[in-house]
Amino acid sequence: MLRATLKSLLARKLRLILSGLAVVLGVMFVSGSFVVTDTLDRTFDAIFADAFAATDVSVSAKPRVEVARMEGEQVAAPLPAATVDRIRTMAGVRSATGRVDADGARVIGGDGKVVTSSGPPRLGENWTGTDATMELRGGRGPQADDEIAVNATTAKLAGLRLGDRVGVLTLAPKKQFTLVGIWGYTGNRDSVGGAQEVAFTTPVAQRLMVGQAGAFTSVTVQAADGVTPDALRDRVAAALGDGYQVKTGRQLADESASSIKEGLKFFNRILLGFAGVALFVGIFLILNTFSIIVAQRTRELALLRAMGASRRQVIGSVLIEAVMIGLIASILGLAAGVGVGAALAGLFGRFADMTLAAIGVPLSAVLSAFTVGLLVTVVAAVLPALRASRIAPVAAMHQVSIPDRPLTRISVFGGVVLSAGAAMLGTGLFVSTSAPVTLWLILGGVLVSFIGVALLTPLLSRPVISVLGRIFAWSVPGRLGRLNSGRNPRRTAITAAALMVGIALVTGVTVVMDSAKSSLRAEAATVLKAQIMISGDQSGSRPPTYDQSVLQKITAIGGVRAAAGLWNDVASVDGKRQYVAGTTDLSRLAQAYGTTATALADDQIAVSRSTATDEHWPTGQRVTIQNSRGDPHTYTVTRIFADDTLPGSIILPGSRLADFGITQPVVGFVRLDDGVAVSSVLPQVKQLLADSPEVSATDAATFVDGQAAQFDQIITMIQILLGLAILIAVLGVVNTLALSVLERTRELGLLRAVGLGRAQTMRMITVEAVVISVFGALLGVAVGAGMGSAVARALRDDGITTIVLPWGRMGTYLVLAALVGVIAAVVPAIRAARLNVLGAIAHD
Repeated sequence: MLRATLKSLLARKLRLILSGLAVVLGVMFVSGSFVVTDTLDRTFDAIFADAFAATDVSVSAKPRVEVARMEGEQVAAPLPAATVDRIRTMAGVRSATGRVDADGARVIGGDGKVVTSSGPPRLGENWTGTDATMELRGGRGPQADDEIAVNATTAKLAGLRLGDRVGVLTLAPKKQFTLVGIWGYTGNRDSVGGAQEVAFTTPVAQRLMVGQAGAFTSVTVQAADGVTPDALRDRVAAALGDGYQVKTGRQLADESASSIKEGLKFFNRILLGFAGVALFVGIFLILNTFSIIVAQRTRELALLRAMGASRRQVIGSVLIEAVMIGLIASILGLAAGVGVGAALAGLFGRFADMTLAAIGVPLSAVLSAFTVGLLVTVVAAVLPALRASRIAPVAAMHQVSIPDRPLTRISVFGGVVLSAGAAMLGTGLFVSTSAPVTLWLILGGVLVSFIGVALLTPLLSRPVISVLGRIFAWSVPGRLGRLNSGRNPRRTAITAAALMVGIALVTGVTVVMDSAKSSLRAEAATVLKAQIMISGDQSGSRPPTYDQSVLQKITAIGGVRAAAGLWNDVASVDGKRQYVAGTTDLSRLAQAYGTTATALADDQIAVSRSTATDEHWPTGQRVTIQNSRGDPHTYTVTRIFADDTLPGSIILPGSRLADFGITQPVVGFVRLDDGVAVSSVLPQVKQLLADSPEVSATDAATFVDGQAAQFDQIITMIQILLGLAILIAVLGVVNTLALSVLERTRELGLLRAVGLGRAQTMRMITVEAVVISVFGALLGVAVGAGMGSAVARALRDDGITTIVLPWGRMGTYLVLAALVGVIAAVVPAIRAARLNVLGAIAHD
């Protein structure tokens, strides 16, 4: 039986290739994600091990507010110079060097634009000389207050040469320096992990990067001979007491790498999620393939039964074939995954200017490749295998195919599942009052409804395909193609469902994103009264800022009613980490925003109504807030404003802005007098922002469009990542048609014999493919629109107030589906047209 199975498998190589290709693509995605994250993990391990190689022990003050990586920038608490002197005199210490090392030194390049970063920090440091890993490539270290040195990466990105005058943005507005030195690192590296570095003299670094004269961000301690880093760490920690973080260089390297790895894990989960969708679609392809194969092998399997093969042996035969396909596909998918992982890692390395670790194949990639590959193929083959085992031996004498089973059972089951999903959706949308429960009910209802629609697809296929096919029924090939696409509802449904999955997800995401864009524009039109906005595009953890003195100059422009800036920070509010905002004058901000308010005193705050409700803060409530800098301060809630009438949920007075992590405004609002044209004021505002190149001034409509464009970027990313699932679905159409052509060889020969030409044969196959593809896309668009609308409805409390159906995009998906059908039909149609008529008629 095993030999018979292997011979059958080898005799149908096309079947082997088409069946395995879907698994290869899915496994490639899974294993590739593990390869790229493993490579980047080891890269960052090496980067941070090298960065802290010369550090025995590091001492820093505990930050005022612990900030998660995804929440923003961690601001180091200042260490006074007296602490450095104290550490220097401790037993076991060979040397102690005060360090200034903070993110936020943005260099302005020769083109007048700020050198951006998409991940690595832009560090401002104090120059302490070179060490074992650092080497000057030209010039010297800064000695005067108007001198800087930069690492080679910064020099290349900014196009700088020794002697250039360079503008740098820090906690302070733009300042000019002379470039006197460029350094690199051992191993011909231009940077450590792609970081941009600017070194100042120590007093300048303290003033611009720490915001406090005579303060450092950390102390690098070297152990005396015979003292281990661990022993020195314990000794220093005991002497300093609480309020300090004392760690060895090895600890710092591990913690820094671990922080980066958490972000990589999130990236890996995203890739695995899309790989899961691709594999789910692949199950449809394999299920359909094996179903067609079993139908084609009816006589062969019946003969095996007649010769004594048991049902168990027939099931084993089909499953062995599935295992062989899964095994080969897993090997090829793993190899392709290594290549894809290497390519993605290389792209990341070039993008971030990092030297990558050697590409490796982690055990997780190997195990996942074979587990996923074998599991998907075997699971997909189970139902066809059971169906094959039911073939009676007598079938060898009088039939060559298995009649299609009635759709009653699967339709009833699909109806029950769809009803359950609809009930969950209805409960979540109209009954539940708990936000978390509502969201889970709606998401669960979407998933269950999706499964119900998939089960009902065979029932829907005949009437829908009959209607779609009438578009092509004006000719004989068109009528035949229409009839062929509807002759086997299960097969058509499974093929269409594979395409439906990808298009439904893309459509659903598009509905949510377009609804969010529309809601954003509607809200902006209602609440945003400023005609000119000052803002920039954020490319890292630090938002772009501008010189706050510009606001006073803008106010002096004729026709300007009010100009106000907004500061943002992550603070500890009564012990809870929250975002807070600040402004120099609340009354001016309110006027620019289109409302009224009185200015805040030094110990007063304003809060939104939703925040006051959630926190149970009445007017007069005392609230203690610790900003990223400075000491904690207790305020009184003096104003509770309606949501969206002012930006932010907790607004602090201007006297506390120096305690914010970022001490410059990040957004600006300019409101004009009635009747004043934006075009008459906007050029003057832009001119005033010439020394703040991170931001630009735009009219309010352009600003809102820029914010909304971020949703389009998400849609594009989703479309790219789901492209693999749609590609597999296309292969499913190709696979179904190719195997269908083999199955209908004699029929095609008879059609050719009675006068159907080659071109007509190709047109018939193409019509069949187009109808199936458009049917799948139509289902996907309908299901996706429903899913997206339900999710958007669930997010109404998060700002999505209107539901928008992207009719243009949905129409595009249908047109593209028809094009996909044409492309998918090329090979099967050519194969059908080239059939030898006499040989096809004689085919059994």
